[in-house]
Amino acid sequence: MPATRSRLLRLSRKCGQWREPNLAGRCRLVGRPVSEAHAPLPAGVGPRVVSRRKTPSHCRSTGVGSRLHAAHCRTNRGSGGVSGTHSFDPDFRIDWYRSPIDREVLTELMQRNDLRGWLQTICHLGLFFVTVALASLAYLNIDASNWPWALPLLIAALFAHGTIGPFMGLIAVHELQHRTVFRSRRLNAFFEKVYAFISWSNYIWYQESHAIHHQATCHAAHDGEVLLPVRFSLRRWRVWLGLLAWNPNNTWQRLKLVWRHARGEVRGDWYGHVLPESDKALRHRHRNWARTLLIGHGVLALAFILTGNWFLIVVFTIGTQYCGWLGFLCGVPQHYGLNSDIPDFRMNTRTFTCSWLPAFYYWNMQYHLEHHMYPAVPFYNLPKLRKAIEQDLPPATHGLFATWREMLALRRNFLADPSFRYSPAIPRPSTSMNPA
Repeated sequence: MPATRSRLLRLSRKCGQWREPNLAGRCRLVGRPVSEAHAPLPAGVGPRVVSRRKTPSHCRSTGVGSRLHAAHCRTNRGSGGVSGTHSFDPDFRIDWYRSPIDREVLTELMQRNDLRGWLQTICHLGLFFVTVALASLAYLNIDASNWPWALPLLIAALFAHGTIGPFMGLIAVHELQHRTVFRSRRLNAFFEKVYAFISWSNYIWYQESHAIHHQATCHAAHDGEVLLPVRFSLRRWRVWLGLLAWNPNNTWQRLKLVWRHARGEVRGDWYGHVLPESDKALRHRHRNWARTLLIGHGVLALAFILTGNWFLIVVFTIGTQYCGWLGFLCGVPQHYGLNSDIPDFRMNTRTFTCSWLPAFYYWNMQYHLEHHMYPAVPFYNLPKLRKAIEQDLPPATHGLFATWREMLALRRNFLADPSFRYSPAIPRPSTSMNPA
C-alpha cells in the first residue's frame, strides 16, 4: 500500500513552497527557486510557480485527492461534502503567480523559532484553560444571595471562553499541520493532535484536503474546501444563536458527523475525493481518530459527571462550539467576494490587518494572501513577509470594521447585480517588479 500524501507532504526549505512527493516516493518540487529567471508575462508580474497533481492510473476511478480553512464557505459541513453533486478533477497543472522576493530574505523568513512557537502555543492553550477555570469558579460561586451579579459574571466568563474556543480548532491545527510552528516535526504533530482532540476536529481528513487547497486554491474543478462565491446569511436567528451564544443543533450535527466517521462512513463529494475508497489505510486512520474523539470525550464526560463536575462538559467537552462571532468575523474575509479559477492568489485571497488580540487568537492568518504565496513561512513571520512583498500586493484593509465594511459593500453589489465581479487593486507590472 503506497504511503498517503499526508505522510509524504513536506515543506521545501529551498523556496518556501510545498514540496510534494509523488506516490512512488520520488520527489518533485511544486514551484521553482525564487532566484530563477522568469519569462515575461503579458498579464501579470513576477515569477509563476507550477502546482501539479497527477493521480496514478490505478487511483483515477475514485479520484485520489487530498481543505476547510475558510469558515462558513459554501460546503455542507454536516454531510461532509459539497452541497449537491460535484465531481472533482484529481489531475491538474496550475501556473501560480507569486510576488518576487529576494532569496536570502525568504530563507531568513522561513526559519522556525521554537521560542515563538512555544510562546504562542502555551499562551493560546493557557488562555483557553484559564477561561475554563474562571467560568467554572463563577458557576461554583453562584447562590441565592448573589445571583443578580454572579449570573451576569458567569455569562461574561462563558462568552470570553467561547470566543477563543473556535480558534482552538482548524485554525491552530492548520498552522501546526504546516509543520512551521516548531523546528521539531514531532512537536508540531503532537500539538496538532492536542488541538484536534479539544475541538473535535479530524486532522486526518484536513491534511489531505488542505494540501489540495494550497495547490488549487479556489479552482472549482479541484478545490472543494473553498468554493466561490462564498455565501453567508445574517438573517436567520439560528446563525446569531451560534455566533453570540450556543446553537445546540450545531453540536448535534458535529456529534453525528464524528459518529458516522467512527463507523467508517464517508459521505459527500469532497470527503470521498480526499478520502478515496481505494486508500484503505487512510480511511482506517480517519475512522480511528473519530473513535478516539468519541471514546476520549465520552470517558472524560463520564468522569466529569461521576465526580460532580458536570459543568466541565460545558466548558471543555463542548467548549469550542459556541460564541463563534470572532471566528466568523476573521474567517469569512479570507476569500469572500473574490475570484475563482485565476492562477493569482492576489485575485482570490484577502489580507487584512487587526489588533494584537484577534491576531493572537487567529495565529496571524489575517495575512492570508501572504500565507498562500509562501506557505513555508511561519505564521509569526507573516507580517515581515508582508512588508517584503507589499509593493506587489493589493492594499490591505486595516481592522475588522473596515474589512467588513468593504465586504458588506461587495455583498450589496453582488445582490444587486449577479454578474458583478470584484477585481482587487493590483500594482502595475512596471512599478511592482523587484530586480531578480
